Amino acid sequence: MIIHLLARRMLVMLHDFVAVALCWWLAYWLRFNLDIPETYLEGVLHTLPLVFVIYVPACWFFGLYRGIWRFASMMDMRRIILAVAVAAVVVAAAISMFRLGPVPRSVLILHPVLLILLMGGSRFTYRAWRDRSLYGRMVFVGEPVLVLGSGNAADSLLRDLAHSPDWCVVGLLSEDRRRIGQELQGVKILGPHEDLPAWAEKLSVKRAIVAMPEVSLRRRRQAMELAVQAGLSVMTVPSLEDMLAGKVAVSKVRQVQLEDLLGREQVQLDDAGLRAWLDGQVVLVTGAGGSIGSELARQLAGFNPRLLILLDVSEYALYLVEQEFRRTYPQVACAFIVGDVKDATWLDWIFSTYRPSVVFHAAAYKHVPLMEGENAWQAVRNNVIGSKRLAETAQHYGVDKFVLISTDKAVNPTNVMGATKRLAERVLAAMQQKRGEGESGESEDSGTRFITVRFGNVLGSNGSVIPTFREQIALGGPVTVTHPEIIRYFMLIPEAAQLVMQAGLMGQGGEIFVLEMGEPVRIVDLARDMIRLSGLTEDDIRIEFTGLRPGEKLYEELLTDSEQTLPTPHPKLRVAQAEAAPDAEWWRELESWMLEPAPCTSCEVKLRLRQFVPEYQISGNRDQESTPEPRSVLIPDS
Repeated sequence: MIIHLLARRMLVMLHDFVAVALCWWLAYWLRFNLDIPETYLEGVLHTLPLVFVIYVPACWFFGLYRGIWRFASMMDMRRIILAVAVAAVVVAAAISMFRLGPVPRSVLILHPVLLILLMGGSRFTYRAWRDRSLYGRMVFVGEPVLVLGSGNAADSLLRDLAHSPDWCVVGLLSEDRRRIGQELQGVKILGPHEDLPAWAEKLSVKRAIVAMPEVSLRRRRQAMELAVQAGLSVMTVPSLEDMLAGKVAVSKVRQVQLEDLLGREQVQLDDAGLRAWLDGQVVLVTGAGGSIGSELARQLAGFNPRLLILLDVSEYALYLVEQEFRRTYPQVACAFIVGDVKDATWLDWIFSTYRPSVVFHAAAYKHVPLMEGENAWQAVRNNVIGSKRLAETAQHYGVDKFVLISTDKAVNPTNVMGATKRLAERVLAAMQQKRGEGESGESEDSGTRFITVRFGNVLGSNGSVIPTFREQIALGGPVTVTHPEIIRYFMLIPEAAQLVMQAGLMGQGGEIFVLEMGEPVRIVDLARDMIRLSGLTEDDIRIEFTGLRPGEKLYEELLTDSEQTLPTPHPKLRVAQAEAAPDAEWWRELESWMLEPAPCTSCEVKLRLRQFVPEYQISGNRDQESTPEPRSVLIPDS
């Protein structure tokens, strides 16, 4: 290998050695109109050794032989110019000082110019040949593809794809209409994005690549939606953050996913504040094997906690998280605990052993239809009794902050799951009120601060509609949607986890933080988008409406009727001004119910829930009310 490298370097040096001599002779030849007089011909041979002695070390000193011709760049051209310029000045000074014969001044100017052209041109010609650019783009190699974008990412993508046997870029589409008609890396900018369907049909293109990572997410999403609606298979380049971090190259294109169409702008976190809060702390995350809990653990790992305690009732889910953390975050100290938040004895052991100072409570039963029938009492036990026991244990051991992850289904609930989450919110409000009143001799500023964070659905979470749709499409359909007008709020799992942490940092106790969820999305539009993203149509995959399930609403809300919200310093967080916390009598009745044997029927559970959550509508008749105007992910079909 070393011998091969030395041989290649010697070959490059020989090339430059010949170039110096050839350009020295050419400079004389051009100076004397292609006929060098004999008197000057001797001067050519007489001065050539001096030129060699000066130019060869200069080229070595400026690093001309560290580069690789295959990847010749402007940096290599800069080195050539510097080396030749310095050597030219030294040659002129030496010839003048030693009076080495009649050397025309024009030769001293022509020689470095010719040498730069020859040395630089040969390197870039070699690269162009290796990139197959010399053959032009008249002969297509690979599948034709259109690229949306004309910025730096598109330029880098064209460079990488120029020598790909799989793809042939046949045109660019640009947002900047001033660039239309120009070329980028030899590829013509055909028109604006709106012309994509026409150009795709004209050029028989079935694929498009969105190469615009530097623009806003809204503009990228518009480009993706346009390509999907045109019936193309759409790919995108990696995110700008990943490329700047060196994780992936721009050529690592991937298929556009539904998350790209529904995604939102990156959350801006108070990193300094979060680091000051979490650095060196012991943090407990319940439900750590679930979608939100595991993502919370990943986000928390970046803020240097002294210990992460990851608790989940599912052994297998926790095992998967353990394997990921051992591989991805080996520097983070973790305790992986299998356990149930309803087990007071086990909770006492965990808190007495590890002494957490921050708790994120993500464990919950959240599947609406499953919790509506015979499992109703289990929803109460897990979502209410489990939350109450965990909060009481945290309070007993002096935890600083306890963050409950709630749901939009807790607002004016029409199902058991939402009612139990709303009841859990009220339990924390009651405990916060008792803390403020200074029970157990504590001052108002001491004791555990209870904070609630409420948000809607997250894309790709366990049991959510997105994985279900993917599985149904893979099986050939049909894709089942409960109702043509059902709408939901959606956000990405990382965004939800980040905002939960931000709310935990900002909360001082008693707040219900509401995440800014954007506009609601019609579920049937999600189904159509996923079918299109799979390269299929509704003729291939049928959409079937199955009717609303037990306890299901057409739409979800983020605030109860009696609540108002106030802005916070973070644009994606608002804080709800909730109703007054329950009184002592309410608390005594709740504790009495929690100690009773399990009710016999789900009907009894629902009636008791209505007693503690007055806004709970068992009949679900709120669905007949008007719904907020949803947005479609794609432009609706005409």
